[in-house]
Amino acid sequence: MSRQTFQQACVGAIAEAMRDDPNVIIMGEDVGSFGGPLQSTAGLWQEFGGEGRVIDMPMSEGTIVGAAIGAAMQGKRPIVDLMFLEFLGLIMQQLLDAGAMHYYSAGTTKIPLVIRAKYGVGPFHGHAYDLHSWAAHVPGIKIVAPTTPREAKAMMKSAILDENPVLFLEHMALYHAGKEEIDEDLPHVPIGKASIIREGADVTIIGSGLMVKRALQAAKILGQQNIDAEVIDLRTIVPLDENTIIQSAQKTGRVIIVSEAIRTANSAHEVASVIADHAFHTLKAPIKLIAAPSVPVPFHREMEKAFLPKTEEIVECASVLMGNK
Repeated sequence: MSRQTFQQACVGAIAEAMRDDPNVIIMGEDVGSFGGPLQSTAGLWQEFGGEGRVIDMPMSEGTIVGAAIGAAMQGKRPIVDLMFLEFLGLIMQQLLDAGAMHYYSAGTTKIPLVIRAKYGVGPFHGHAYDLHSWAAHVPGIKIVAPTTPREAKAMMKSAILDENPVLFLEHMALYHAGKEEIDEDLPHVPIGKASIIREGADVTIIGSGLMVKRALQAAKILGQQNIDAEVIDLRTIVPLDENTIIQSAQKTGRVIIVSEAIRTANSAHEVASVIADHAFHTLKAPIKLIAAPSVPVPFHREMEKAFLPKTEEIVECASVLMGNK
């Protein structure tokens, strides 16, 4: 057992996979001796670079992902470090092809591809856009967004073993934000399974990434107001764990969904749709979505803070749903 940050947990999972399977390779810009953006590939060049399995690529994201898709079709298990989710627009055509290849080939071709992307407002100031909702509209793509170092490692293991393209989101505010004890034989976390990280009876708060941390802070404050909040970490955005979401909504009757992505066409609307379709008759109050405004992510530090959903907003929203305000 060792204490690891989110970043160390991701790299550790990749290193283990590369030791276990010579077909696992990693590709991207600056992934070699530089160690990747924010040290996202630290140490991999030293261990695997001599084998040609850590591949520094030119500054062409579409070329990188296109080459990785070809490698996956030929039996490799490529991992692409996209650097930042802000660059998602540069690879959308490739994502469409990767997600549809299983269908194009009548089920004969698999694309075991992981695309890593850092996102979110954090200490590094820049490239903060959370654009995952674009990818959520692409059939055949899975999207995971772990919150803790343990889950980052466990879900990276699952993503590498998956036979489908996986977009693996790494929040920059969580990347070096603290360490967690991680077992060497940590079991995989299945893709498509949410986690109830705090049980409650009065209101359900649903989120992923940094928003889970804020939901837990809000739940603690709400507890002091005799409001018992249940907190769900989605972990996987596509496919959604509908059963966990529905059962929690039916239990509490009140739901708040919190997202760092802009409100317009946010994937969180899919969560609300699932609840409306299957648990509407049990709701005691309207479903509430707290999300970023539909504006560009500000660069000024104080405006960044104002842009993000805040703990206080979640507390106030829960109080309103409970009829306290």
